[in-house]
Amino acid sequence: MTSTAEKVRQLAPHWAVMFIVMFVALAGVERLAGEVGLAASLVIVFVIAVAYPVAVRALGVAPPVWRR
Repeated sequence: MTSTAEKVRQLAPHWAVMFIVMFVALAGVERLAGEVGLAASLVIVFVIAVAYPVAVRALGVAPPVWRR
């Protein structure tokens, strides 16, 4: 079993990249479509939060915690 500290150490870089991707995506959508509402922003964030781990696994760079 992996300790909580080890899980955080493995996931912290991925969380950082995921949040950067979210901010860039939100900024891009706002630049292209104008101001978007809270619901649309939440949908974008949710899609990225679900798709990022899947993409990282497919690329083969997922941390051990996500390889289950």
